[in-house]
Amino acid sequence: MQPIRLPLKDYTTENPITVTEDTAIDELMMLMEGAGVRHLPVVGQGQVVGIISDRDIRLFSGLSDAEKYQVNAGDIMSANPLTLDCTTPLEEVALIMSDKKVGSVIVVEDDQLYGIFTATDALNALIEVIRKDK
Repeated sequence: MQPIRLPLKDYTTENPITVTEDTAIDELMMLMEGAGVRHLPVVGQGQVVGIISDRDIRLFSGLSDAEKYQVNAGDIMSANPLTLDCTTPLEEVALIMSDKKVGSVIVVEDDQLYGIFTATDALNALIEVIRKDK
């Protein structure tokens, strides 16, 4: 049986909500809650410079309002997030994410932000593949 070669692009969430390094933690929380997302790419000078997860936000949720005012995306982001080209085969992406124990990857096309691929996207891809096989 031949392996299925599915491109990452077909399962990526395109045009994700992005923030800048100076976005305040309160705004990050509102964006995540309002959009129902768990990851926000951080952009600077047209490039993705980091990523923030809901876990990152939760680490700072106990701060007082005065302390929260002093924390922004640049302080809590994970710099240099895992980035893959949109043509990368989905199987390879899943192996990389599992090996590196990450819940999302930044997807680029021609070195520009195309979207974000998360564990939820991976599960949706799995469901689609299983249903096609039936």
